[in-house]
Amino acid sequence: MEGRCRSQRCRAFQTAEPVIIKNFNEQEEYVRSDFLKEHGIISLTNVPVLIEGAAWGVLEVDSTTPRDFSEDTSDFLTAAAALIGTFIQHYHAPPGEEARSIAVAAELQKRQVLLREMQHRVKNNFQLVLASISIQKRRHSGEEVHRALDHVASRINAISLAHDQLAAREDGQIVRLSDYIRALCSAIRQQIENVDIDVESDELELSIDRAVPVGLILNESATNSIKHAFGPEGGRIKVNLAGGVGYGEALLTVSDNGRGMRKSSEHGSGLKLITSLARQIGGRIEQESSASGTTMSLRFPLIT
Repeated sequence: MEGRCRSQRCRAFQTAEPVIIKNFNEQEEYVRSDFLKEHGIISLTNVPVLIEGAAWGVLEVDSTTPRDFSEDTSDFLTAAAALIGTFIQHYHAPPGEEARSIAVAAELQKRQVLLREMQHRVKNNFQLVLASISIQKRRHSGEEVHRALDHVASRINAISLAHDQLAAREDGQIVRLSDYIRALCSAIRQQIENVDIDVESDELELSIDRAVPVGLILNESATNSIKHAFGPEGGRIKVNLAGGVGYGEALLTVSDNGRGMRKSSEHGSGLKLITSLARQIGGRIEQESSASGTTMSLRFPLIT
């Protein structure tokens, strides 16, 4: 392995993550070894062979022509690497463990493949709905209609992002909540100007059924701040997710430095939706507003 881990195999081995190089000549991150140069290798993809979560080796496919390896290729290599790891582990496992290890590896791989297929289909369905909303916006020129359709689209996008973060586990499908919140805040930030969104989050996980309401509450709160709290000069929104609050609870806070919410907005549809979503997950909503800004707090049990 080259020094400072500049070879693709070293990187895969140390990080336990796949590496894809479309064209060695169009990147500077990795150094092509003499062996690869000798055989004219231009593109490659590899995956680690894992044994009990640690990288034992690397399984790699090389190409002598520039190639953008597909996700299907990585999935196939991952499945093959899982089988290799299982057979290698068999020689170090106590008698009677072989069948169980093979069954566990096969079941996990099956779940991962099915999950990826489901994610692709769900993503396509969400894109169809968003495309339909876009068509309706072109058919109707009213500003109020456009605002309403944009609001619906933002909620659909929040649900779609949750499905992007799904991961398979033995006890079901979970969402890495910290990754979900960061992705959602990034999507909101890209749609507006003059408003910054800062995110601090503990590494937490939730089932998809519980993560979606949390994401929708965050989306609704940030949208309310953008619509009501700031003037043309813009402002800042701070999002914080902390675990270990109370007895097995988490706390999500969304704060802005705007001009505060008017009394008439306290019973608006946005706050009603937030309260309803909080009840779905056994959570409690608190909102404080003053001339220096508004803070929405969601306290909810961490049940996966």
